[in-house]
Amino acid sequence: MKEDFQRLIENVEKCHSVEEAEKLLYRSIDTPKLREAVEFGKELHKGQFRKSGEPYIIHPILVAVIATYFTRSEPVALASILHDVVEDNPNVSVYDIRNRFGEEVANLVTGLTKISALSKEMGASEKRLKSALNFRGLLLHSISDGRVLLIKLADRLHNMLTLGAMRPDKQKRIAEETLVIYAPIAHRMGISILKNILEDLAFKYLLPEEYKKIDDYLTANWEKFKIRLNNFISEIKPKLEKNGIPVSQIRGRIKHKYSIYQKMQRKGISIEEVLDLLAVRIILERNPLECYRALGVVHLNARPLIYRFKDYIALPKENGYQTLHTTIYDGKSIIEIQIRTEEMDKSAEYGVAAHWKYKEGGNFKVPWLEEIGVGVNEDVEDFYELVKNDLFSEDIVVYTPAGDTVTLPRGATLLDFAYKVHTEIGNRAVEGYVNNEKVPLLTELKTGNVVKIVTGDEPIPRCSWIELLKTSKAKFYQTKLCRKRERALLEKVGFGILKGIFGVEDRLLRIAIRKNRLCNLIPKIPKNRKTLEDVVKQIYPTLKKFKRFYFKKIQLREIQIGNFLFYTNHQLEGVSFSYCCHPKFGDKIVALLDEKGRGAEIHHFFCTEAERRLDKAVYVEWHQEKENRYILMVNLENRRGELAKFLNFLTGFGAFINNLSLSEETNTCQLEITLEGKKAEQLKKRLEEKYRILQFTSKKDAYNG
Repeated sequence: MKEDFQRLIENVEKCHSVEEAEKLLYRSIDTPKLREAVEFGKELHKGQFRKSGEPYIIHPILVAVIATYFTRSEPVALASILHDVVEDNPNVSVYDIRNRFGEEVANLVTGLTKISALSKEMGASEKRLKSALNFRGLLLHSISDGRVLLIKLADRLHNMLTLGAMRPDKQKRIAEETLVIYAPIAHRMGISILKNILEDLAFKYLLPEEYKKIDDYLTANWEKFKIRLNNFISEIKPKLEKNGIPVSQIRGRIKHKYSIYQKMQRKGISIEEVLDLLAVRIILERNPLECYRALGVVHLNARPLIYRFKDYIALPKENGYQTLHTTIYDGKSIIEIQIRTEEMDKSAEYGVAAHWKYKEGGNFKVPWLEEIGVGVNEDVEDFYELVKNDLFSEDIVVYTPAGDTVTLPRGATLLDFAYKVHTEIGNRAVEGYVNNEKVPLLTELKTGNVVKIVTGDEPIPRCSWIELLKTSKAKFYQTKLCRKRERALLEKVGFGILKGIFGVEDRLLRIAIRKNRLCNLIPKIPKNRKTLEDVVKQIYPTLKKFKRFYFKKIQLREIQIGNFLFYTNHQLEGVSFSYCCHPKFGDKIVALLDEKGRGAEIHHFFCTEAERRLDKAVYVEWHQEKENRYILMVNLENRRGELAKFLNFLTGFGAFINNLSLSEETNTCQLEITLEGKKAEQLKKRLEEKYRILQFTSKKDAYNG
């Protein structure tokens, strides 16, 4: 199956003429309507060429070849051929497609066209926003029909196969988008062969040196690996057959390059130190029970690494994946073994598309897309941040008290579980139990846990928890609750700041605000110094008219104390911290006057203790220095020149190295660096692409100045 796909991709790569592309397509699927669509596409794309110089029509034909490998469906083939027609030809509309090729094809083309249109709206200087828009459009238009995703993945794969004709900067941008958007989507759809090839192609363009290093090592050791795999297969196959286990086939393979690179980064090791490069897949005929018998035979004839065993037959992944995973040591090699039936194998390779293969009409929905759809109305970049964790993460499976299984991303908490079960259970969760033991709602869950949630009467915003949650649904609904709470708090803080400046009773201050029609500006005061100045200037004359108050001129001034900038008429002399909320550098904060009125107490903006005293609020913001200090800890390969290469990379990025310490025992390097604050996130991202980062934190927070 995988070998068939690899042969298909090799044929696609060698295809450089329209005639060759058509032959390849008609070998897969051939109908009169499809031939009509090809001729229609050839006519409309006449005179259009790709960067390689080849006629453009080759691209949509080959997209159809790739897509129909997964589902031999005429509508999918037609939509693949026509996916760029409406976008590239102003004289052709979706209405024309509907009249000529039918409603189903027109709907697929509409989804694909809208995705491309979103992507092209953005300018070159807005690459991140462009990717986020593309991402949201891709998911939004696939919720009702997952075949849109399949065609888009086929389109992306052919673009990656022909990426060599692009400029280097464009190669990297497309490769990065492939790695962070398209490969994870293929993973969530369960289409492993598509995910693996997309990852390896993106890896090749993004990190060519690292790719070559792994590729050279695998090529140099290929014969040795092949002998080890063949030896294991020749030993285990007769033993399975002797026990009456109906073996369909046994396949050996070397893991794909990007997964090897990820393991190297995760463990901080070199390619030579990766022990489990080899994998064997044992495919049985029909009965899932035979998989467990086969597992017994494997374990009796080799030493199993029990901590690596996973049963995805009893506990399938959310995308339907079912396989027994085990890892063994046979005295010579560590080998990962996967055992499954032919039906499970088809599902593992084709994912959700396995159920579409010869299906016409009916339901083509992808279950996890419907859940992701909760945040589609969010800001595009917020939506991207919300959802991407759901795409990237590995899964765990936990149980409800009734015995139902719930699939969650690794690292998910009880609150994530609550939202997965039902939105209102998440909103109103007050306590939780794991295996009948009461635990905090932020406790990380493990596969096999039995989880119970107790709810209260009212929704509870937990604003400081949002970054600790793992699922997009939990983050989305908690963000929604917190925005509502933030609006109410901003009004209270704004009013408190004004009350502290003027020192008047609430009633008179409210009269002055209403008289000057400033109600809408009060919630903006805590976030904007200019708004504070404007409101003070407008209110001051009104308050002076009250006879029992005589105001001297209000003189606001800036006071810097440590990491904080205050703007007030109080004589502040210092700051203190209440340890009820532990604000960190960059968090949303509120400052409250202490009892003597000479100092400010710093709290997290959403601190419940601070909320009781917001009438004592003082305007505060973080003092942003041009340069900040950061603690960086990284795992480096133990080889000549690696440290020098790493330090050159840092200094080339503009980082000044204040001090450095090395640990030969753990191959770690710890540094304190000085860097422009605006470059920190960019550096962190680049480092994570090349090295295993153990720590990257600012030295500034509310407790260390």
